[in-house]
Amino acid sequence: MNPATALATVLVDELVRCGLTDVVLAPGSRSAPLALALCAEERIRLHVRIDERSAAYLALGLAKTSGRPVAVVCTSGSAVANLHPAVIEAGEARVPLILLTADRPPELRDTGANQTIDQVKLFGSTVRWYGETGVPENRPGQVAYWRSLACRVWRRSLAPDPGPVHLNVPFREPLVPDGDTTWCEPLDGAAGHPRVRGGAPSPHTAVRVPPGMRGVLVIGEGATGVPRYVAAAEAAGWPVLSEPHGCGRYGDHAVSTYHHLLGVPEFADRAQPDVVVVLGRPGLSRPLLSWLARAAEHIVVDPDLARWPDPTRTATQVAQSVEIPAVPGPADWLDHWRSADLAARTAVDRVLDRADEITEPRLARDLVELLPGDSLLTVGPSMPIRDLDQVMRPRRGPRILANRGASGIDGVVSTAVGAALAHDGPAYALLGDLTLLHDQNGLIIGPNEPRPDLCLVVVNNDGGGIFSLLPQAALTGPFERVFGTPHGVDLAAVAAATRTPYTLLTSLTELPKAILGEGIRIVEAQTDRTRNAEIHTLIRDAATRAVRDLMSI
Repeated sequence: MNPATALATVLVDELVRCGLTDVVLAPGSRSAPLALALCAEERIRLHVRIDERSAAYLALGLAKTSGRPVAVVCTSGSAVANLHPAVIEAGEARVPLILLTADRPPELRDTGANQTIDQVKLFGSTVRWYGETGVPENRPGQVAYWRSLACRVWRRSLAPDPGPVHLNVPFREPLVPDGDTTWCEPLDGAAGHPRVRGGAPSPHTAVRVPPGMRGVLVIGEGATGVPRYVAAAEAAGWPVLSEPHGCGRYGDHAVSTYHHLLGVPEFADRAQPDVVVVLGRPGLSRPLLSWLARAAEHIVVDPDLARWPDPTRTATQVAQSVEIPAVPGPADWLDHWRSADLAARTAVDRVLDRADEITEPRLARDLVELLPGDSLLTVGPSMPIRDLDQVMRPRRGPRILANRGASGIDGVVSTAVGAALAHDGPAYALLGDLTLLHDQNGLIIGPNEPRPDLCLVVVNNDGGGIFSLLPQAALTGPFERVFGTPHGVDLAAVAAATRTPYTLLTSLTELPKAILGEGIRIVEAQTDRTRNAEIHTLIRDAATRAVRDLMSI
């Protein structure tokens, strides 16, 4: 057996023993040993994509949904660099990815050899760990080294700080099996077990909140232990402020209009808590962050105590866990939040329901309410997730994801496809037109690949809608060209190019029927950027008036 085939066979086998179930492969020549080993491995689900960037985001979606490391494999050269955007997102969102990059052997580096670049530590500090196998050789001791290295790759992607890891794998030719199956030592390992077993967990660091406090639970991106903390907050009489993808916006204590409430200075002043417990990484609402910065006690929960989120730089404690005693604080504390939330919610819904026009906030609100309880919704990280944050009513059931680690619009289609493939149930996505166009390659799924049950609801306002809500909108001269960026693309033609079923939504009454179906499909909703900015102003003003009227009673 040639060394390249031996290394690839052992590496794949050991990663499977560790628990690897999904691998995404982008085709190439230098990665042939890994590709062939993966193709022959029946214990994994292999996904093949022609574009490395799309492949990496597909792996990201699979890993975010499953909570398990997913490997992405590519060939040498610029192919590796195309993984970088997804690696950045995985690093910020703490998603375990294993990057297996094939490389030329050292003697071909810095020689002008074809498809050869410097891949050593290419991703810098973005990855949690970097390693290189070295060029495989037919000599005793190699198998133990390879298996130990694979276990290290697996463990470092998970603990102590989950995220992407990079193993560079240089191969010399021959790159394909030569028919010889002999090797200087046995290639197999201990049946069913990784070479390196897991050790004991680290000591548990907990903080106990004093009983009877006026507390608030805030939940953002990447939060863990959400049901337990929501139940504890309810027992303590705390309001729960959860971003949609924090997956804690449910139950009687959920305050769904916190963005509008905290934008009213009078309310924000009266709603100052004794303590705020923060799960995950909130970052959608500026009023929330401004209010959070004023909290007297601001406890951040980070199970790994490694990369705790604190964008306001006001955290007073960081803990692996927090104990919230089931002793309610002042009786009027929760009532104050609830009554204001009801007033703002009624005002917001009244604006949205005023006419049967397709507006972006109403589309977001109505879509999430239509979804089955066992569904998954991937939301674009720019305007769609903000719309959902500002108008979504509390509800149980659907799991909501968004690439808000680095908040880029790139790779969202591929992420949604990967998430759908890892989800046991129907999947949906809500994204903007630029987000779709940025990752059209995510729609390219070969005939032999697993296909997701995924409905992509695309808001098409012919450009970058978020800029119409920012100060740049006042720059009427250059605005359209350098911020609005109209594209004029026919999304029906984009869908047709990949034979993706397509529906144009002409009325919100058609939405329940439009999202029905199987397989990957697109529903387009055409909106206007200027009108969208007007709707957002109407929503904000209506909510503000309602809260101020309530406080004046």
